[in-house]
Amino acid sequence: MDVTPPATPDRLGRYRVERQIGEGGMGVVYAAHDDRLGRSVALKALRGTVDDISRERLWREARAAAAISHPNICQIYEIEETSAGLVLAMELLAGESLAARLERGPVPADEAAGIALQALNALEALHAAGLVHRDFKPSNLFLTPHGVKLLDFGLVRQMPGSPGGDAATRLTEVGTIPGTPHYMAPEQVRGETIDGRADLFALGAVMFEMLSGQLAFRGATVIDTLHAVLHEHPPALAGGGAVAGLDRVLHKALHKAAADRYATATAMADAIRAALTARASSETTVVAARAMTRLVALPFRVLRPDPDTDFLAFSLPDAITSSLAGTRNLLVRSSAAASRVDPAAPDLKKLAAEADVDVALMGTILRSGTQLRASAQLVEAPAGTVLWSHSAQHPLQDVFALQDELVSGIVGSLAQSLGGGQVSRGSRDVPANASAYELFLRANDVARDFDRMGEARDLYQECVALDPGFAPAWAALGRCWRVIGKYYEDPRGPAEAEQAFERAQQLNPDLPILHQYYAQLECDAGRAVDAIRRLLRQARRAVSAELFAGLVHAGRYAGLLDVSLAAHDEARRLDPTIRTSVFNTRMQLGEYERVVREVSADDPEMAAMALYRLGRGAEAATLWRRSPPEAPAALRAWDDMVMALYASAPEARALAEQMLDRRLWDDPEGMTMGSALLSHVGNVEMSLRMLRMAIEGGYHVPTALRRDPWFDALRGDPRFTELVALATQRTREALAVFRAEGGERLLGTIANAA
Repeated sequence: MDVTPPATPDRLGRYRVERQIGEGGMGVVYAAHDDRLGRSVALKALRGTVDDISRERLWREARAAAAISHPNICQIYEIEETSAGLVLAMELLAGESLAARLERGPVPADEAAGIALQALNALEALHAAGLVHRDFKPSNLFLTPHGVKLLDFGLVRQMPGSPGGDAATRLTEVGTIPGTPHYMAPEQVRGETIDGRADLFALGAVMFEMLSGQLAFRGATVIDTLHAVLHEHPPALAGGGAVAGLDRVLHKALHKAAADRYATATAMADAIRAALTARASSETTVVAARAMTRLVALPFRVLRPDPDTDFLAFSLPDAITSSLAGTRNLLVRSSAAASRVDPAAPDLKKLAAEADVDVALMGTILRSGTQLRASAQLVEAPAGTVLWSHSAQHPLQDVFALQDELVSGIVGSLAQSLGGGQVSRGSRDVPANASAYELFLRANDVARDFDRMGEARDLYQECVALDPGFAPAWAALGRCWRVIGKYYEDPRGPAEAEQAFERAQQLNPDLPILHQYYAQLECDAGRAVDAIRRLLRQARRAVSAELFAGLVHAGRYAGLLDVSLAAHDEARRLDPTIRTSVFNTRMQLGEYERVVREVSADDPEMAAMALYRLGRGAEAATLWRRSPPEAPAALRAWDDMVMALYASAPEARALAEQMLDRRLWDDPEGMTMGSALLSHVGNVEMSLRMLRMAIEGGYHVPTALRRDPWFDALRGDPRFTELVALATQRTREALAVFRAEGGERLLGTIANAA
């Protein structure tokens, strides 16, 4: 049955109605003329049966907009009772809504930044008046020839603490959530108290949509969309320095916790301007932004258990992941992000949220005699749509050919979403020997267990003996030697690791994981500045979360704690699931409460050390987990000493001195930790000696020396003052290198020497 829409009225009060120009859930908007004042206006009129809540919302919109005079806020003229009901008169705008503009595709970065800056001007005025908009979205931003106008204040309310804010009338129906799901901040979804940072979250979502042409948070239903807002992250954007800078801004605005977002609209506007200013000098134009595809390979399901091939369940998807790394416009998640997923019945909604991916590779493995058959599918997450499916069969001895066939199919299937046309593969490290490749995959499987690092090393060594030109095996061998040398007290470790990393670098200087592993060795050896230089040069050539994870480590060693934090943010922008050493950095900053609050579940030992700093030794002692008997002696000795801290300071002192005598603190960060502990238990002389060794050895963090309460026993000692000055000097030297290599532009941050 056809329903005839209500006819447009000729008049509403004193206004002569000309045409309908808009329609929303609450009312209709008309273009009209005010004959008395001789001006054109827009009229918003309630429609249908009008309840008290609708009337009060219109009154609230009128009061809120009328209270603020700003060029980026639509001007309200008056609100009037007419025979047809309540009518709101406002300025009639020429142009189109941002929603209408987005129907034609993404907005160029410069234009998107300009729109966002004007919207932030409006939000700053609104927030300064103690108001939060609560329904910031593209349809409520109007693009006129003279600038952007913020519309629709029907859901606005006073912020807590502002005049009238604590007694603000709730005009939300029971069981409903005010706002538009795609743009609501997590605290708004949960029905919690909100402030202006909820509007900044919404603007972050709008910025992503402008740049990419995609919604930041999508779902087949409202519930799915709200789940995405609460648990998922939009993909990183590629397209040059300006795009990356704007992407950093919107990702900060989209932090799930309001405390981690920009505090004010002004701060966010400043960050946008800085992102545009920091673009590379070679960027004469801004290329289109592209949302990068995020992929994770799940463990393959073994259809028939077989001891000779079961290791491929993890190793084959791991190898596929490595082969795809560096592919243009593709971010490949570590397979560790999916290690807890049941390959027989994966929960794609949970996977999309926890691994932060759009696409999952799933597969099965079946051995039949001398043949190995693998079937693989690319599946959208969380929708479950199959994008590509393929089966491959090769002789058991030629696993690489099987892997390469699958990788080629994956890249081909994703070609359109990755930019269309020919898509360049990233890593093309091809083992010359099938037996060597099988050894490599077996070693990868063994190396997942920290306590089997020696066994993994032996397998990698067999691999490179058969195939000396296989770079990934050399990089993995270097990591094994570093761990063995550092934690298992093998004096050959550092030199062997150095040789392995150098060989990998000669074979493939663009292997991202190599640079992350090598940076850790360089820092241990006192060469953090060299690591910073190399990581930055590599990061200018390729986008990789692993490179920035390495910079978190190297930046801290060099005393550049703000660089370390910015590198963590950049790594997490590219891969929110990647693990970095950022909480070591937060410890050096004295953020002990935050460390306890945020890491206790994943790293209870780190939380315990923060608790000790806070004087909560009993809690620390219960939180600390002892290493198993088969763990390296260095770790078990550390356990004994930390437990003794709570039970007996003299015993802790004796154990700390024994560790020093055995040189179990042999890297500069470990030496600094040991120096702090020795100071805390009263051995000033040994603490000062160890601290000098640490600073001269390449770990110089003056911020920690000034803030760590465990160094209190040294304060006032002129030797300690001298060491703080030395650390400050070394940090300034590192800062000069960081700036010379373009680090500030690359990270979009202004670095300082503490």
